[in-house]
Amino acid sequence: MNTSAEEEEFELYFWPTPNGYKVSVLLEEIGAPYRLMPVNITTGEQHSPDFVAKFANRKIPGLIHHYAQESPPRALFESGAILLYLAEWFGRFLPDAVEERWRCLQWLFWQVGGLGPMAGQSHHFNLYAQEKIEYAIDRYHNECLKHYQVLELQLQKSAFLAGDYSIADIAILGWVFRHERHQVHLEDFPAVASWYHGLMDRAAVKRGFEIGADLIPLGNFNSSLAREQLF
Repeated sequence: MNTSAEEEEFELYFWPTPNGYKVSVLLEEIGAPYRLMPVNITTGEQHSPDFVAKFANRKIPGLIHHYAQESPPRALFESGAILLYLAEWFGRFLPDAVEERWRCLQWLFWQVGGLGPMAGQSHHFNLYAQEKIEYAIDRYHNECLKHYQVLELQLQKSAFLAGDYSIADIAILGWVFRHERHQVHLEDFPAVASWYHGLMDRAAVKRGFEIGADLIPLGNFNSSLAREQLF
């Protein structure tokens, strides 16, 4: 855990995407000092030598943690790992009790390995693919619906995914925020809808999703350059 808050600062390498929002929301919830470092993924800035030297996966978000003058800054990539790092560093939004902690981690990895990839493919084939492939559109839409049903059943049993509000909720919220893009109607999932609207009313969550709003017009995911850099 941090012992030198007066020397601490984070750099968030960011673009307004579901994975980017996951980290901006958590930083706002924690109230940690951070500088926003925009990375226009539609023009390929994530492939620049400077970025790749910091983040080997060539994706946003990335986080640089300056935590003590005598120590080199720590670079982290992969949004799930960043959420876990921040939660452990600050001792917040990660349950202490063993059962709740493991439940939280299961749902975090469920998002990273399931909901995120399926919803991301749904976005792609619905919005960005030049060729409309009906099989791919239907497959990933149906996979999204299956994941929302899993989420619905869990949230029918508890207000949050792992006891109290945690990084599991924040991780999943980043993707449910884009439910319209993967053509999911929240009224079909009432427990998810209640959870979603409750979290979206939180002041820190609102701030987290407002981060980088001025960047959105600068990114064109349908340009030939974006297709070359991203797809």
